[in-house]
Amino acid sequence: MEVSLMSSARCSTFSPAPTRRPTASLLARPTFLSLRSSSSSSCPLRPLTSSVDVLPQRRGRRVTVMSMEAGIGVMGTKLGMMTYFEPDGTVVPVTVVGFREGNIVSQVKTTATDGYDAVQVGYRRVRDRKLTKPELGHLEKAGAIPMRHLQEFRLQSVDGFESGQRLIVEDIFKEGDLVDVSGNSIGKGFQGGIKRHNFRRGLMTHGSKSHRALGSIGAGTTPGRVYKGKKMPGRMGGTKTKIRKLRVVKVDSELRVVMIKGAVPGKPGNLLRITPAKIVGKNIPKN
Repeated sequence: MEVSLMSSARCSTFSPAPTRRPTASLLARPTFLSLRSSSSSSCPLRPLTSSVDVLPQRRGRRVTVMSMEAGIGVMGTKLGMMTYFEPDGTVVPVTVVGFREGNIVSQVKTTATDGYDAVQVGYRRVRDRKLTKPELGHLEKAGAIPMRHLQEFRLQSVDGFESGQRLIVEDIFKEGDLVDVSGNSIGKGFQGGIKRHNFRRGLMTHGSKSHRALGSIGAGTTPGRVYKGKKMPGRMGGTKTKIRKLRVVKVDSELRVVMIKGAVPGKPGNLLRITPAKIVGKNIPKN
């Protein structure tokens, strides 16, 4: 039996394998038909000796692909919030971020040496006795001053970066840029469901005995347990939080501060990580 394929770039006919049961010698290596095109006049259909060409093989440990930053970032210190008046009179609430001594490249990682490209940056100068000997040796090797915080920025390319290089905020961020700001949020302590998860309270009258209680937390005998991840009272705040796509309103080189529209995580004095915003999909601004 022959099956015809209506295509001018490929062969016109091919003969499938016979339907009889294969011998024992062929059972260990199954035969597959490839429909890859060929520039020659002969039929491109050929037998494949393994299923590797058809189905992807999953062997070994799963490889986790880390996301890359949209560009090099810096670390700063939250100074507080204020009101900023734009030239047209628009009132904008902004967060003022200052920069202490630091933002110096302490290490440059490459694919050849570390398996990925990244730039390690140090921030906030401290006394030598505040750091351990391994930390001091790591910074001395880079020719950098003793710094409290070290963070990595994974990039697509590390060309142009070298150890001991000082990052200038004015060259990285401009007015109107969108940035992602991450830091530790303010700790609220142990809180109930209403404050922590925005639950609605119960009736306050008509004999109600549950005003701020959770209510039901699951079924009965089936499943006979409380599902993991159930929203319940607990410790609130004090976790790493990232606010995405905030606009840089003003960059003041004299005061060495950056004004960012809106609120950012943490209290005044907290460490902030500022990176160029990752713009994807529907989050792309219309303007």
